[in-house]
Amino acid sequence: MKRIKRFGVYQTSKVFAIIYFIVTAIFMIPIGLFMTMMGTGSSSWMPFSGTMFFVLPFVYGLVGFITTAIGCAVYNLIARWTGGIEFQVETDQNAVVM
Repeated sequence: MKRIKRFGVYQTSKVFAIIYFIVTAIFMIPIGLFMTMMGTGSSSWMPFSGTMFFVLPFVYGLVGFITTAIGCAVYNLIARWTGGIEFQVETDQNAVVM
């Protein structure tokens, strides 16, 4: 068994912020295009315009960065007391190393 003793807060947060951005953009940008083409002017069924959907991936990326940083910092504190998360790795004997 191996243990994750510590996460690099900045690096992990940066990776998750990009993941949040990409996943959100995949869903929100097409919705934003659709909403913009429809013209949401006086429509009461949508509280904001279609262009807001283009901004949301950036907001989610920032929120993802902040919440991941907090989560990593909390994990690092808890891992000091508990020893961290245990996991098992297996080495593939047939793997080609380049």
